[in-house]
Amino acid sequence: MTLTRRALLTRTGTLGAGVLLAGAAGDLLPARLAFAKQPRLAGYGDLVADPAGVLDLPRGFSYRTLSKAGETFADGTPVPSAHDGMAAFGGRRGTTVLVRNHELSPDSSTAIVAPPGMTPYDPLCKGGTANVVVDEDGRLVTHYVNLAGTFRNCAGGPTPWNTWLTCEENESHPLTTPAVSKPHGYVFEVDPQRRTSHPVPLRAMGRFAHEAVAVDPCTGTVYETEDAAAPHGCFYRFRPAKPLGGPGSLAAGGVLEVMRVADGPADLSAVTTVGTTFRDVRWARVPFPDFDPAATDPAARVKVRSQVPNATHVPKCEGAYWGDGAVFFVSSFAKPTMSPPPAGRHEGQVWLYEPERGTLTLVVLIAPGGTFDGPDNIVVSPYGGLFLCEDGDGVNHVVGATDDGRLYPFARNAFNDSEFAGVTFDRTGRTMFFSIQDPGITFAVTGPWRRRDRRDH
Repeated sequence: MTLTRRALLTRTGTLGAGVLLAGAAGDLLPARLAFAKQPRLAGYGDLVADPAGVLDLPRGFSYRTLSKAGETFADGTPVPSAHDGMAAFGGRRGTTVLVRNHELSPDSSTAIVAPPGMTPYDPLCKGGTANVVVDEDGRLVTHYVNLAGTFRNCAGGPTPWNTWLTCEENESHPLTTPAVSKPHGYVFEVDPQRRTSHPVPLRAMGRFAHEAVAVDPCTGTVYETEDAAAPHGCFYRFRPAKPLGGPGSLAAGGVLEVMRVADGPADLSAVTTVGTTFRDVRWARVPFPDFDPAATDPAARVKVRSQVPNATHVPKCEGAYWGDGAVFFVSSFAKPTMSPPPAGRHEGQVWLYEPERGTLTLVVLIAPGGTFDGPDNIVVSPYGGLFLCEDGDGVNHVVGATDDGRLYPFARNAFNDSEFAGVTFDRTGRTMFFSIQDPGITFAVTGPWRRRDRRDH
């Protein structure tokens, strides 16, 4: 049973002080979900220390490790580190195909290596994606390189036609960065059923520090986040020329627009009241999505986020997820040390944009000093509620949120202080997958999954 927007937003609850999640205004009742400074354990119970010192989980849950850095892909190339964004797709004979990003730069110590027959987008770059095929029990069947030669593949998102959009969190250009031979900062489409032999950048979707995307399955509109702190990022939408056209259709181009909240602040970090809803959300066309330092037109040399001066800023705009007619997107943190300093201070926000209503609502605010910080990847659980990957200071968790507002740590990194990334479920909902980014370990987690709110039965 999937979480609906109404189920999420009409639950009522409280959890002390700290982080709250509230519903949008209108005909939805206000609700509260919260990360608190002293979270009350809910969901699946206390975490049990892993004897191996790798991954702490609730009692009854277990994990398998998959496709670890230092192993060898089936194509003979080494498995690199920096596991990041990921999604699960149905494969042949009941298998699940995970498409996993690798957030690697030209100076990284490991690399995605293109096997024979595969052309890397930029031979000087080490990022890309890997396919990890697992059986119904979460055991590795095979794994291999799918895309090579890209720069810092951070997150992305699945499409309604079952492909993966992988995003480069970088905007390097050969004129300004000698370490690259081609421009970067693009989205690439990856088919989980076959290798990407000749990568094609989706230039009309913009060249900037992409983080994640979420696709509206009804209109084909692609929502894009920009992970930028100096200066701050923005939230975009791409209206394709061939909406819902299937694999490869996004290459036909379209219109890139940036969000401008006319009745809100210029910087969303200034908003500190959960449930605040803005009703005048506008979209301004980006004149030159594929900005180029070598362009003859001076306007085309301006970075995407600066082409619309009154665009609304979202510090560290990261994870995105589409669910039941709306898109969640994450502002990971806003701290005074950023340049320029943000308008407010927080350790994480989650916003909900509802296209049909044209409204934007603050649904999560994580105050400084709490237990959790730095939310990044986000996914809706098939059992109700949300899961967030923590990319914060100190101990990191995969954090769950029940429908009635209680938040809890579901998994704890007992191995090191690296972030979690790529949380996703297989099509049956039996297995959750996620990774510890460094040294690079993907996990398949199974156990006594069940709905967390009996009122939903």
